[in-house]
Amino acid sequence: MADLVDIFASAVGPIVAIAGVGYVLATVKDVDPEPLNTAVVYVLAPALVFHSLAVTELETTTLLRVAVGIAAFTAVMWAIAEAVGRIVGEREPALSGLVLVAIFCNSGNLGIPVSDFAFGEIGRQTAVLFLSVQSVLMYTVGVYVASRSSGSAGLEGVRRVFYIPLVYAVAAALIARSLDLVPSPETASMETLQLVGEASIPLMLLILGIQLARSNTTTAVSRAWPATALKLGVAPVVGLGIALLVGFRDPTVARVFVLETAMPAAVTPLILVIEFADGSRSKGIPVSEYVSTCVFLTTVLSIPALTLVIAILQSGVVI
Repeated sequence: MADLVDIFASAVGPIVAIAGVGYVLATVKDVDPEPLNTAVVYVLAPALVFHSLAVTELETTTLLRVAVGIAAFTAVMWAIAEAVGRIVGEREPALSGLVLVAIFCNSGNLGIPVSDFAFGEIGRQTAVLFLSVQSVLMYTVGVYVASRSSGSAGLEGVRRVFYIPLVYAVAAALIARSLDLVPSPETASMETLQLVGEASIPLMLLILGIQLARSNTTTAVSRAWPATALKLGVAPVVGLGIALLVGFRDPTVARVFVLETAMPAAVTPLILVIEFADGSRSKGIPVSEYVSTCVFLTTVLSIPALTLVIAILQSGVVI
């Protein structure tokens, strides 16, 4: 028990505290998270991604293994979510909402800081890589899933991937590494990038708290449990199996990979269903409300769940 308390205090507690500040702020002030989110998406997160990948100690083969692992995790969870959704009687558009919740993890405003606190610099670098690959999948696979119930027109939204600075930050960092053009970490340019990038972590957590405070969870809770069980119960097991199959050479990378798959539902799927399935209802409940409820439940319940997962991973029992 003492170990769990220590892990919570060192790895999860700081996350809860900062997100809690955002939650309280949104309850006492009418805070619009959109400008903050724009700053993160277009400035802070790209700086974090570029700097982390440019100076990462991870080998190129490790980067490729992480990318393959994320693609495999997404495919397996998609298949499981489709099957479970149909078994419990979900139909479009709620079925697409369930799939989105199951396959995409909150690897950004929760995954990066938790991995950083739990596993240090390698944890942060691995989490940033996870976020980078998943961001591309969100705006390709995610757009397809969100739009499939309303026809093929929504698939044009896949082009949005080319407007995401994160994609170009990843490409620029990898090209700079391959050509040996990365400036020294001590140069003013790299220190500036690091400073800007590190600012994204507390801001991500504040945004998470604000978004949770703005979620309406009263009417869709009873229907959100299958998705919640998939996200918090099944996903980490699938992530562990894939980590073992991929065979990461660095055990810390493998543990962070599993930890990222254990994260609660990402917020981006909510944005996708609002845009591509806006107004759609399932059994009288708007699909956006269904997804926001899943995000809220998985995030709240992930606090004790992540503490347990970190304890298991740090013990080295499973990987």
